[in-house]
Amino acid sequence: MSLTRESAETTALQALAWLAGNEDLLPVFLGATGASEADVRSGASDPVFLGSVLDFLMMDDAWVMQFCDQAQVSYHTPMHARQMLPGGEQVSWT
Repeated sequence: MSLTRESAETTALQALAWLAGNEDLLPVFLGATGASEADVRSGASDPVFLGSVLDFLMMDDAWVMQFCDQAQVSYHTPMHARQMLPGGEQVSWT
């Protein structure tokens, strides 16, 4: 699957909206990242912040599945979107 940078940002925004609507998980995200609710609002336009949202989401397979089921996208979509955002490039160690 190949995503554009724009579609990757859209996926990350969908994940952010899903996260913001999850009363149990949003405080975990805020605590893990140190972000405030104001940071979340302003970060919605920052590709680096959006990448961190996908990083957080992908920490738990159950979260990925819940988001993807709600967004009606493939379970691989968050990973592919993350690769398109800053810091998501695959590193070659050879």
